Amino acid sequence: MKLVLMGDLHYHDIDDGIPEWSAAREAYYQTVLARFLDVAADYHISLGDLTNLGSITELQDVYRMLRSEDRSFIHVLGNHDLYAQPRSDVLAITGGQRYYAIMTERAMLVFLDTCLEMSPEDWSGSVDEEQLEWLESMVQASGTKPLLLFGHHPVYNTTARSELSKMSIRPEIDMWRILSQKRGIGIYFNGHTHADSIVEQNGWLFVQLSACLDQHGFRMVEFTDETIEISAIDLEEEGLLDHAETLYSHMKYFSPNPNARGKDTDRGCRIPLMQAKLPE
Repeated sequence: MKLVLMGDLHYHDIDDGIPEWSAAREAYYQTVLARFLDVAADYHISLGDLTNLGSITELQDVYRMLRSEDRSFIHVLGNHDLYAQPRSDVLAITGGQRYYAIMTERAMLVFLDTCLEMSPEDWSGSVDEEQLEWLESMVQASGTKPLLLFGHHPVYNTTARSELSKMSIRPEIDMWRILSQKRGIGIYFNGHTHADSIVEQNGWLFVQLSACLDQHGFRMVEFTDETIEISAIDLEEEGLLDHAETLYSHMKYFSPNPNARGKDTDRGCRIPLMQAKLPE
């Protein structure tokens, strides 16, 4: 099984009165999304903030590009995806679900909704009681099979910057009460903080992806008979950096992070399937 993951894309509406902005958006996102879809995988997954505001035009335009190829695309909701419209309207446009699970031969995949609705002044994460109860049942149902969780916000004080204000699922929400019930391998994938980071904590592996506009590329998650391998795919097409700088120089709600890439150890790792304990 192969998965390809994309961090915060922030596809955005533009002002047609700024010609260089329009040209840069066309060139940048067409290139990035074409490369994303070109990667052969069982599932193509956005870890949220696929759009900058979640407006009708942003969602329609980015989904038009994503649907140009026959791929199994999964959109984890991000806080930016819910700024302009209620959650129900966004899901009606995308055809997605708030949260759900897929049981495969190799692993259980669980997709979470960690976002507040129409709350641009508070970008912290939240998980309601109904979803927490459901998540607990999924953790228990996974047994000893590897469990891969996908959410937009990190669990508090795990990955880089997740200890900062509004940069995680709210710390008063006791995610560890549920996560600690996992038997065997558990991996949590997230975006939101705009910083690559891989951290092992209390038997879980936390894998955080930076924003595409900061670090142009994706992550591949590949199951072999012996391991789960997480690796980075970097995009090196000419002009991407210049286009990205043009885009965020005009965008609201996005600031570049010069330290997005982190260390090499924040971009990939290998997890032995025969061991319940994660490598240090």
